[in-house]
Amino acid sequence: MLSQIKKIIIAGNLFILCSPLMPDIASAQSVHESSAANPGVVSYTYRKYFEKDIPSTLDIIKGNGITDIEFSNLFGKSAAELRKMIDEKGIYCSSFGVGYDDLVNKTAEVAQNAKTLGASYVRVAGIPHKGTLTLEQAQKAIDDFNRVGKILKEQYGLGFIYHNHGFEFQPYGNGTLYDLIVTRTDPNYVSFEMDILWAFFPGQDPAGLLRTYGSRYKALHLKDLRKGVKGDLSGGTSADNDVVLGTGQIDLPAVLKAARAAGIRHYYIEDESNAVMEQVPQSIAYLKKFK
Repeated sequence: MLSQIKKIIIAGNLFILCSPLMPDIASAQSVHESSAANPGVVSYTYRKYFEKDIPSTLDIIKGNGITDIEFSNLFGKSAAELRKMIDEKGIYCSSFGVGYDDLVNKTAEVAQNAKTLGASYVRVAGIPHKGTLTLEQAQKAIDDFNRVGKILKEQYGLGFIYHNHGFEFQPYGNGTLYDLIVTRTDPNYVSFEMDILWAFFPGQDPAGLLRTYGSRYKALHLKDLRKGVKGDLSGGTSADNDVVLGTGQIDLPAVLKAARAAGIRHYYIEDESNAVMEQVPQSIAYLKKFK
């Protein structure tokens, strides 16, 4: 290695020049990813705590062994301020969630915030609609996702991912509007993040979707639905129907097997309940068996 380094001294300062044979440090760094056994977390899980004190909440997250986070809120801080906080804690932001309107109308601002946070992805969870999602609304989303996804990739080097919320599974043709969204969006510019609860709740098989659409998925929201709760296409249920992973209705082993085969890069625990302090550590313990 020393033979590949040239040292020169100018005005008392040491400069190191790397030859073409020396690997570029940035490219040699491994890409931050999480796994089922070592999951990340969605900031929404700790939203009530972040709103009160960001540094102490980051300490809680780090104390659980989590370093991968998907932020869906800046919690009153600038992206630069939040980035400084997570850097100090040894936590990284891999995905930045924003609202649909901001994605479409404030694309440059969203992209700059995502870049500042260090995120690889911009994520949207939801499509504007009232009542039942219509074909026209789904088609508009397809057009918007393709257009903005191209901008994010080509101008900012960011990926775009769409997070399902249950209402997209309205029947359409031989499948659903969700199938239409996946198949009509350009895989070069649009990827997906599966919320497994919001796939299961409207009657879908999360593992089956992972097998069907494979590499279109880049991330998972890991959640479980309380036993006995009936699902529907509303895209809504009580937050306290989120239970410890492995104790609800979803076949987590099948989901995680399919996720591994699909090459999922980020596994985020999302617990919307009021018992996250007790439930998240239990969910992490459950996931450790999937090494």
